[in-house]
Amino acid sequence: MKKGLVGKKVGMTQVFNEEGKVIPVTVIEVGSNVVVQLKTTETDGYNAVQLGFGEVKEKRVNKPEKGHFAKANVAPKKHLREFRLDSLENINVGDELKADVFEAGEKIDVQGTTKGKGFQGVIKRHGQHRGPMGHGSMYHRRPGSMGPTSTPGRVFKGKKLPGHTGHETVTIQGLEIVKVDLDKNVILVKGSVPGPKGAILKLKSSVKQK
Repeated sequence: MKKGLVGKKVGMTQVFNEEGKVIPVTVIEVGSNVVVQLKTTETDGYNAVQLGFGEVKEKRVNKPEKGHFAKANVAPKKHLREFRLDSLENINVGDELKADVFEAGEKIDVQGTTKGKGFQGVIKRHGQHRGPMGHGSMYHRRPGSMGPTSTPGRVFKGKKLPGHTGHETVTIQGLEIVKVDLDKNVILVKGSVPGPKGAILKLKSSVKQK
């Protein structure tokens, strides 16, 4: 069964398993996810649930969003995320979803936005090698030859050049849930996930679920 939650990356720590081995984990606070909208095949062509996450002052919500939340009769939320589901059975607008949606040992996919690195050169962006560092080289960290001169007289598409790095939507698949803490409403996931501390993440049932 497909499931999903919206969470916030708190940071990383480590826990010990029953064998005494150290496991690096990411702490994800899922707080209270509220069902804001249901989409069905009859109305939208597919089945999906829209979840709201994070508190926000009402004055910071624009009029269309206020109407959207008022229609669902829920308090305004800072973030909205959509999850496609096979079935919307037993899900109603206004329902609250917490950390116990998932359980320890389950595999999930975590989607987030990676850390932005700004404008970077080819060495940092693509892992290319530098040129000779002798004083007469004059070619240390530059991108290299631009290609043919007269024919075709242009730079080929796809050439690895300097540019904006990071701040991309990335999904890490098949991460294992080590622990679910319902009291603190947090989920401990084995390994790292995209984004800095405070990043908003989408947690959903893994396509690699065994």
